[in-house]
Amino acid sequence: MANTQIRFEDGATYERYMGIWSQLVGAKFLDWLAPKTSLNWLDVGCGNGAFTEMVVERHQPSMITGVDPSAAQIAFARQRLANYPAELHEADAMALPLADKSVHAAVMPLVIFFVPEPAKGVAEMARVVAPGGSVSAYAWDMLGGGFPYFSLQQALIDAGISVPRPPSVEASQLTVMHELWLQAGLTKVETAVIKVRRNFVDFADYWKTVTGAPSVGPQIRAMTTTQQQTVQAQLRASLPIAADGQISIEAHANAIKGIVAE
Repeated sequence: MANTQIRFEDGATYERYMGIWSQLVGAKFLDWLAPKTSLNWLDVGCGNGAFTEMVVERHQPSMITGVDPSAAQIAFARQRLANYPAELHEADAMALPLADKSVHAAVMPLVIFFVPEPAKGVAEMARVVAPGGSVSAYAWDMLGGGFPYFSLQQALIDAGISVPRPPSVEASQLTVMHELWLQAGLTKVETAVIKVRRNFVDFADYWKTVTGAPSVGPQIRAMTTTQQQTVQAQLRASLPIAADGQISIEAHANAIKGIVAE
């Protein structure tokens, strides 16, 4: 896969492509994290606010701060979270705009493999979390077939189409994340694998969803009709399409949590 930069600029399109997946895995992740209510949270790489909204609705934080490098995503998230105790900033995960020890919980949902220097991102989360607070993350298992659109990526690669690769794809591995958490001085580190499933009405629903992908959407739309037909034929053969046309896809994410030492 090419190491081309992936940009997330359209909040509404991203909601259909990945926001739904984010909520599915986010719900299970929060069950595993089991946080207290009334905490001050930080959501690193908040995107269009899908996970941020889930934290607010499920765990009633006193405040939640979201940071993301995309101005368009932040604008979408501000509309989504307008009635919630949320502050949103266009900012870099490796240079968080927060004071030391200023929040109780920091989380990086589906983001760590996009951070150019993951160790800096984890160290920054550890810096801004108060002693006794949690630093956590979850990421699609990009190298273990856990990405929701793994079949699509393989079909495109087989067709000779370049597929952008996140800059730190190795950071999605549990062993790498575990080492990053230890390097950041975090304690009581625990890991888990979270499996989720999403249904698409039919192939047309699936195809419309992936053509809006910020990673491979432009390549799909630029393909010739013949190329698209070739990719679609391979997908129809590889996807689990039921007799009624419905497609049910399983994905899995690697999750980690640790505590800032007292």
